[in-house]
Amino acid sequence: MSQRRRLFLDAGVGERRGVVWLDGRPERLLIARTSDGETAGPGAVVVARVARIEKGLGSAFLEGPGGLALMVARAALPDKAGQGRFVRVQILAPARREKLASGRVLQIDEAPARWITPTPDLETRLQGHAPGVEIEGGRGAREAADHATEEALATDFPLRGGGRLTLEPTRALVAVDVDMGTSAGQDDRTSATRTNQIALAETARLLRLKGLGGLIVIDLAGKGHNGPVLMESVKAAFAPDQPGVAVGPISKFGTLEMTVPWRATPVAERLLGQDGRPDSETAALQMIREIEREALPGRQVVAACAPDVAVAALKHASDLAQRLGPRFKIEDAPGRDRTDWKVSAR
Repeated sequence: MSQRRRLFLDAGVGERRGVVWLDGRPERLLIARTSDGETAGPGAVVVARVARIEKGLGSAFLEGPGGLALMVARAALPDKAGQGRFVRVQILAPARREKLASGRVLQIDEAPARWITPTPDLETRLQGHAPGVEIEGGRGAREAADHATEEALATDFPLRGGGRLTLEPTRALVAVDVDMGTSAGQDDRTSATRTNQIALAETARLLRLKGLGGLIVIDLAGKGHNGPVLMESVKAAFAPDQPGVAVGPISKFGTLEMTVPWRATPVAERLLGQDGRPDSETAALQMIREIEREALPGRQVVAACAPDVAVAALKHASDLAQRLGPRFKIEDAPGRDRTDWKVSAR
């Protein structure tokens, strides 16, 4: 089946969100905030110092500009790149919560740690997923970004045909459960194969949308799985994630294990705090978008929010004023929960 992709870019105040749309569903969500500064995302090139080499782990730990910490394979270091030397590194995967960024060593360098090439801009990264496709903006882009954000943070998903899929990351792996639901038919094996094929395609899309990788364990629906058919489905579903995808055989317990390269910071880490709830910056940017929605011509808008959200929102007040004029007010409301902000128009 041919796949059609659309590209959206929501240029909001304080945050720009790029969305890749695949056959009517969000496939990728790219986020760039004005507070990010220079980020070590995929494609960036930096000069870093070899801080230490762990022979037992087969790894080398590097110190880059601005406190950037990197890990590379020890075997990838040039012969003369010992401890204390500087090397030029291309970022392959950005840092994640409690995980270092990883990279590929390009060459030995003589200068101190510094940036060579920053992470490509949002438009470039977005266009890279669908070359030649026009990037759409406006209200449609905001709706697409809001929908993509909601789905990227969800864990339970209905499948076409009546099945269900649950996808949850843990510290060790991403666990995926496929349930037949109402999709079971008279021929259970045929129904299970069809449900699992749909689930594998959805798993690939959702992992890309959520920015997840690493070890993936999929608990397939049904029994007596059609291995050759499902392996072809896996190959097609994860083709956009190559190179680096490795797939194991279906186990006697009905699970499929695979590894997918990390190439992004998980969306949940970008938007949520350690408590699993939107952090103050995320809540502030959500509130600002609501202020824009309510600020119709001639209307004054008042937003009441928790003190930390107010602090985060006021950092973007001048940019918001350039769009709306002085027609809004952000009020500090002690006692309000971080996510319990209220926007009203007068």
